[in-house]
Amino acid sequence: MARSKKSSGPLLDGAAGLEGEARPVPGAMRRAKFGLGDIVRHRVYPFRGVIYDVDPVFANSEEWYQSIPVQVRPHKDQPFYHLLARNEDSTYQAYVSEQNLLADGEAGPVLHPLINDLFEGLENGRYRPRLRMKM
Repeated sequence: MARSKKSSGPLLDGAAGLEGEARPVPGAMRRAKFGLGDIVRHRVYPFRGVIYDVDPVFANSEEWYQSIPVQVRPHKDQPFYHLLARNEDSTYQAYVSEQNLLADGEAGPVLHPLINDLFEGLENGRYRPRLRMKM
């Protein structure tokens, strides 16, 4: 699946270095907690979304990374997720660190205009990825 390196939504990452949160060993690869089609919500900001791509470590631009305030900037050595996101006001694509995502308890649909292009349907609280993207 093609990756978009720029998020079209607001800079949505934060809460880095939360008390008691372990930092990964630099250079160590770890398994992603979430997968394609999982519905998640942001731990700080009020939005939920569907994962459509996963980077094992940070893979966006340095400019994007530096634009996040230092006090909430996440570490790069963790999975980052591309989301079809929705908040109360709009839909957008977001790029979020694993430390800032939680499993969504609603398990209901995420209303986003690109859902049907990338996923076949919602089953057991998770979207089934399409084998081929709709064009």
